[in-house]
Order: sequence, then structure tokens, then C-alpha cells
Amino acid sequence: MSAISLTRMRLERAGPSMTMASSRLALSHIAARQRQPAQLRTFTKLSGTRITTVSNGGRRLPANYFVRSISGKPLPQRTSRFLNFCYRGAAWVGTSITVFGIGVLAFFIYDASTYKEHPSHSDIDVSCLALQPRRGGVKNLPIAEVYIDDDDSKEKRQLKDKPRLVILGGGWGGVALLKELNPDEYHVTVISPANYFLFTPMLPSATVGTLEMRSLVEPIRRILSRVRGHFIRAKAEDIDFTNKLVEVSQKDAQGNETRFYVPYDKLVIATGSVTNQHGVKGLENAFFLKDINDARMIRNKIIQNLELACLPTTTDEERKRLLSFVISGGGPTGVEFAAELFDLLNEDLTRHFPRLLRNEISVHLIQSRSHILNTYDETVSKYTEDRFARDQVNVMTNSRVKEVLPDKIVFTQKQDDGTVITKELPIGFCLWSTGVAQTKLAKTISEKLGDFQTNRHALETDTHLRLNGAPLGDVYAIGDCSTVQNNVADHIVTFLRSVAWKRGQDPETLQLHFSDWRDVAGDVKKRFPQSVAHLKRLDKLFNEFDKDQSGTLDFGELRELLNQIDSKLTSLPATAQRAHQQGQYLARKFNKLARISEGLRVNDIYNGDVDATVYKAFEYRHLGSLAYIGNSAVFDLGDGYSFSGGLWAVYAWRSVYFAQSVSFRTRSLMAMDWAKRGLFGRDLMSF
Repeated sequence: MSAISLTRMRLERAGPSMTMASSRLALSHIAARQRQPAQLRTFTKLSGTRITTVSNGGRRLPANYFVRSISGKPLPQRTSRFLNFCYRGAAWVGTSITVFGIGVLAFFIYDASTYKEHPSHSDIDVSCLALQPRRGGVKNLPIAEVYIDDDDSKEKRQLKDKPRLVILGGGWGGVALLKELNPDEYHVTVISPANYFLFTPMLPSATVGTLEMRSLVEPIRRILSRVRGHFIRAKAEDIDFTNKLVEVSQKDAQGNETRFYVPYDKLVIATGSVTNQHGVKGLENAFFLKDINDARMIRNKIIQNLELACLPTTTDEERKRLLSFVISGGGPTGVEFAAELFDLLNEDLTRHFPRLLRNEISVHLIQSRSHILNTYDETVSKYTEDRFARDQVNVMTNSRVKEVLPDKIVFTQKQDDGTVITKELPIGFCLWSTGVAQTKLAKTISEKLGDFQTNRHALETDTHLRLNGAPLGDVYAIGDCSTVQNNVADHIVTFLRSVAWKRGQDPETLQLHFSDWRDVAGDVKKRFPQSVAHLKRLDKLFNEFDKDQSGTLDFGELRELLNQIDSKLTSLPATAQRAHQQGQYLARKFNKLARISEGLRVNDIYNGDVDATVYKAFEYRHLGSLAYIGNSAVFDLGDGYSFSGGLWAVYAWRSVYFAQSVSFRTRSLMAMDWAKRGLFGRDLMSF
């Protein structure tokens, strides 16, 4: 049966009684059009099926058919475009309000679920050794072998017999290690006098209220929960390497100092550093910027000086002294604090304080080198100096502070002709930010290890971050408290031993051909990854140090070559970036050591250079340096690449640190603080 016959039968069964007025109008309109006799029309049923019929004018379509022909033309507009726009806008607004309302409702439902009306109590198993620890060690102190929360959960009970990993410090290195460590492989303990992690790069912003202090800190216990670790708020005093014990101290409720031991199988020293005082007198009159408490004291001092300068009894001379802010140190911390201070004075001071204060405020930056940000690219330093000159921040280079007094600072400045003159500057506030120095614990360890530690500024480690002089594979040091020893020439016999063994010769009498030198260079790159950049042209180095043109390198010539490489290797920067990379490196190494531990145990392998066997040496990758300089920012990406700019660079600078923040909580708080500063300004309060 054809489609035309089927359509006629359906129309006859429908009958004229089922037609509607709208259908008649539509059909009459269709009938008025000129068509060919055999023309077919396609109609669409409301259910979606299609039929074909001949338009012979005698029949009417049933009411349940849509009679408009399929066409690519739009429907006729019965209202204006303006009204359509209003309708759609109202729909979007209504939808947005509905979604926002649902979000608010969902938040309150979640918030209500976080409250507990009834206290929860249960029986807790606590070991007797946790409540009454046994004594031992050299000083016969209590040994914390078992903790009171070891049996709090099934997961923690499973970790009781795992290797004990003790981390001293809760800074960048320690936190990076905790975030990468496998939570099922180690019994982790963190010992630190502070129970929070501090996001130090943004610390200058907290001194003036751009960011609130709570936005820069994250509780250590919250970070530790991932690895189900333990936290002891105490200060590490000494290490007993023989018995694998860390001596810690803390004051009890009565203020009396108590000491005890914490045992370890692996120990990571990440205690950071302190500000280098350089033997300058009177630094009790200056402020430091290393901790969140320092930021709080600086903020209170700035606001106090501004309030005192407003008093009617304050003389002009005293007002100028109170409003004289001096920063000693032209590194990133000093430069960023000067920039943040200028922003406070320029953006918020004039709105809430007398205008006279803005005219009498002065900001001075004292730098011992010829440029500020001297570790950055020269173009970056020059741009920063020009920017500060425009903002009337007085930069004094080639200057060294001799003494800080309560009301003035005494310093010397080298002139262009080489002469040195002594100057004085009245101060109402002085920030001391001039490099880093060893902590008390690092000095104690360095003295105990004697000749193995020759660096006076940091603990020396090998390229696997193992502490020199400590039992191999037991103690590691990362972050500002350590430095990686790059003594390539001292390992010359080690590099030559394998080649000499193949030839049956003494390493010191061996003659190296170019192919042998290529093998030695590969070994150097493996043991000292930082030397890779200086070993790119092996043929050029070989020809340069083959003094006698014999086509071989003897022991003396090779030593001279390696000494040159040593001289080009610089110490790694004491930055959060380096500590973070070292923490990640150790975590990955520990994870791999844990995976192969059973195999080592089966084969009775407990000693030897296991680290070097299972994992590569640490290689630092510089990702660039950046600094905020007052509604502008500078970026030094290394290898001669750098750029700087205005507000767009500021947003890029913020984005980098926003991404590096330790948790979603701190990111949210930082974003809200930046929004609050834009809407309401900084909080000019001291507390």
C-alpha cells in the first residue's frame, strides 16, 4: 500500500468532527498557495512521526497533527526584540537567584551537619608505656616509644610496627615530604615548636594588613592527618646518632622545662634558619620578619607610630622620626616589605589619617651591595630601583649598618671615589632582613660531627641529602638548615676506580683517553647532577686540559679539570622553592625504599649505599624568582629571561603564590582577603 493511500484512509477515519478552528485556518492558507498537481507535502505529527499527503483541497487534517510545513525559516516574531531580550534577561536572573538560593540552602544544611549535640565517649586502649615511658639513652631521659594515640584507629594500629620517620620542623621541606609520602609505609612523627605551617613568601603582605595572618598558616595536625602521623610541640635540642634518639625539650604547665627522647629509624632535619645578625650592635631595637609573630609585632608598631604622630603634643621633629621607616637588607624580603609599606601609606593612610602624615613619611632601604635584588637579573634590579625612585623610596646602596639605636641607625656608605663616610638616620621603625644563619640545633650537630662539617653557615649533605658524618642512610637534612656539598674533585679516585679496575692499574697512574673521559663524565653527572650544565662540551674540556697534547689525561690534569667544575658550582639558594623540591625528593625516595624493604630484608642487606643504588641523586631545578615591588612585580626566570610589569604582573605574581598555597582553605582565605582589600581597604588596627 502506498503512502498516499495510507494517508487518505487515516484522514477518512478521523472525520470532520475532530478538526479545530486553527486547523481550518491553516489549511485554507495552505490551499490558497499555487501547487503542482503531483506535489507532496510533509506534515509532522505531535508524537514525532511523519506522513505524506496530496494537497487536493478536499480533506482536512486531524486536529492532532501539526500543520506547518517543515522549513528552515524562523517562526514569525510576534513580539519585539527588546521584549524578548527582557524575557530572557529575567529568566537568567531568576535562574541565577534560584541557583544561588539552592547553594545557600545547601551550605546551611551542611553547616548544620557539622554540629554535634551529644558528646561521644568510648573505651580507649592506651599502652602503659605511653603513660609511663621507660628511661634510657646517655642522659637517662624518658623515651617516647609509644604514643597515647597509637591505638586511636585501626589505621594507626597498623602503623605501629612500621619504620619510624621523625621530621624536625614544619616548614616547606617537611610539609612537602608529608604531602608526597605514602601514608601506609611509615610511622611518622613531626617535632616542631610551632603547630602550624607558615606560607612565608606572602609574609610581608601580612605586616600591613593586605592579607590576614590566619590566611598564611595551616595547622600541622591537619596536614599530618593524611599520613596518620603524630605531632609533638617541642624543640629539638640534640641528636644521639648512636642510639638513634632525638632529645627534645618543652615547658610544662608550671613553666618548668622537661626533656625526653624520641626514637627514630630515619630522621629528617628541616629546622630552617634564623636571621643573620652579622655582629651588628643594637639589634634588640630592630624587628625581624621570620615568623607570624614577627608580622604581628611589625603591624602593631606601624599603626602605633601613625597614631602617636597624630597626637597634638607630638613635636615636628618627633613626628618625622616616628614616620621614618628603615629597612636593612635589599633582598626579596626587604624589597617586598618596602613595597607593601608604600602601598599602605599611599592607598589607605590618606583616607583615614591627616594628610600631613603622608607628606612627612619617609621609607629608606639600606643595601650592602651595589644593587638591590642582587641575586636577580641585572635588568630586574634596575627596574626595581627605578620604580622605587618614582615612589620616593630612598634606596642607599654600598651601605653597611654599624649600630641600631632606639632613635637612630648608624651606617657607613661607600662613595663613588672609594671613600667611606659614616651617616646617621633617625628611625621610628627598623626592619632587619639581611640573610640567614644556623639555628642552635644545627650548630650543636655541626660541632658534634667535627671535621665532617666544614661549613659555618649550614649543615653539609651529600647529593642524596644525607647528613655528612652521620650513619649512612639514617639522617637527612633539607631546607635552609642545609647545603649540598659539591666536591667533585674530592671524588676523583672514586671516578677512576672502575676504569682502573678494568685495566688492572692504580687510579693515580691511570692515563685517560677520550672514551674513558666520556665514561668518567657520565659518572660525574650521575653523582653530581648540578654539574650537568658544565659538562656539555666534553671534547672541548678534554682538549683544554690535555696540557701536553698527548691525547690522554693524567691524574693531575683530571684533578685540575674537576676543580674548575667545582669552582663553577654554586650553593643552592636558601629559598622555599629549594626546600619544597628537596622534601618531594625525599618522599619519593622513602616510598621506593619502603617498596623494596622486604627484598632487602630477605637478602640480609642492611648496610651499604642503598640510597644511591635505588634512587638518583638530588637535582635542583630553578623555576624562577619573583618579587612584588608596589603595584608592580618582577620575574627572573633564569638563563637571562626576565620580565616585569604593572598590575597584570601583580595578578600573575598572585596567581603563582595562590597556586602554591598549601590547602584549599588558605587559598579561599587569600582570595577573600584580596577582595576585601579592594572593597574596604586595609584594616588600620593594632591588637
